[in-house]
Amino acid sequence: MKRHAEPGSARGWPFAASGALAAALLLGIAEIASALFSPVSSPLVAVGAAFIDITPSWLKDFAIDVFGTADKLVLMVSMGVVALALAAVLGLIARRRLTLASVLCAAIAVLLGAAVLSRPATGWLDLLPTVLGGVAGIAALNWLVRLAHRRTVPVGDSPGPEPTEGGAARPARPEAARRTFLIGAGLTAVVAVATMAGGRALSAVSTAAAATRDALRLPGARRTAAPLPQGVGAPAPGMPPFVTPNGDFYRIDTALAVPRIDPSTWELRVHGMVEEEFTLSFTELLELDLQESWVTLTCVSNPVGGELAGNAKWLGYPLQDLLARARPQEGADMVLSTSVDGFSASTPLDVLTDGRDALLAVGMNGEPLPLEHGFPVRMVVPGLYGYVSATKWVVDLEVTRFADKTAYWTDRGWAERGPIKLASRIDVPRGFEAVPTGATVLGGTAWSQTIGIDRVQVQVDDGAWQDATLAAEATVDTWRQWSLEWEGEPGNHKARVRAVNRDGEVQTSDRADTVPDGASGWHEVQFRVE
Repeated sequence: MKRHAEPGSARGWPFAASGALAAALLLGIAEIASALFSPVSSPLVAVGAAFIDITPSWLKDFAIDVFGTADKLVLMVSMGVVALALAAVLGLIARRRLTLASVLCAAIAVLLGAAVLSRPATGWLDLLPTVLGGVAGIAALNWLVRLAHRRTVPVGDSPGPEPTEGGAARPARPEAARRTFLIGAGLTAVVAVATMAGGRALSAVSTAAAATRDALRLPGARRTAAPLPQGVGAPAPGMPPFVTPNGDFYRIDTALAVPRIDPSTWELRVHGMVEEEFTLSFTELLELDLQESWVTLTCVSNPVGGELAGNAKWLGYPLQDLLARARPQEGADMVLSTSVDGFSASTPLDVLTDGRDALLAVGMNGEPLPLEHGFPVRMVVPGLYGYVSATKWVVDLEVTRFADKTAYWTDRGWAERGPIKLASRIDVPRGFEAVPTGATVLGGTAWSQTIGIDRVQVQVDDGAWQDATLAAEATVDTWRQWSLEWEGEPGNHKARVRAVNRDGEVQTSDRADTVPDGASGWHEVQFRVE
């Protein structure tokens, strides 16, 4: 009498693996098809973007605090793990009910397609990658499950027939059947990994948008930025550069897939509570009187002492002049800017018209905007956190009122106006770093945009506050570096920093979280002299 393995025994793993591999193939085929067809059509990206939209603010802030600029990668990996786990369950269902599992797989593809259609700038044609992936996934599931049935034979002295879903039986040869299943599973895994990696690689090098950006030559500025004065960098070894290289500039946004915009098709619509509505093409924008400005950008999610800030030279057209052409109506107090991917920001109208260097930017550090930093056009506004001002891939400016419209982050509990708080940090030594005995140079960065830094003070080991030496100032819209020479005894030490701006405001010691309008408090580091 033959004994059969129990349902929970090792015989179940081929079916779980079949489901996981079928899901991986579905996502891989869809990913490479979307890279070739349209990046916004990726179902994985669409689901991730939808998840970001419904995620509560506290969880987003936690992810940024913990993972920083790797938050999107962590989200994508987590989604993949969850998807494979659910697909493994689907494979176990297919072990007994293959038709039901196939129907469920098709239903999942439909949900993925719905997620794609829910994103801005997508249409019915963007369903093609999901359809191709769904067909490939269902076919792979059926094929692998049938191979798994052939390898799973009764436990006994000799192989016997294995029942199929339809009740028929086929003779099984254990070793050959196992080998066939493993070959099939391996081939599916290779194709899934290759298509997923290929899709990611194609998306990264991005096709026409990247080629167009690389070939673009921006016109010279009619008003150039003043050369940086000598000594803008603090003389402290290990300090970050005064100008942040484009490749090192922080990136925090809601776009899982970087939008790929052809400048020849880009248009900016200016409308709402204005006397003159108009659209502006990229060619028309480049023909305007562009100007250069040194501006430091800061993310509202930057914790005390954090690195979500960067300084660059921007090239663009003054938003004040653009709005002057539109002639805002009486009662308007906000400009709602919208990105091609649906993100929106609410910027106070008075900030955009008070003479500061708020730009509709096309260039960054002497070259066209990088794709991930808003190519071809973004907003740059000194003195405001990015969530209310620095819209990337901007395509729409609506002059309106705070009472009438809300933006992406204000809908999620953040303050509707986000002025950057007076802040300072210690860049060297790093926390818990060991420094040699003798003279040590502490160094760091401070900012008070549109006002300027007057003093920076450092306190070591609860001693008296000491005035640091300020590096040269570029403009009031950029950060300012500082340094302090200090010599201490071997052992553990701590240092904290505070800044004073030109209005006489002293940086507060009160600790505040990043939500709802930015972190506050003195930055402190501990280090060791040895």
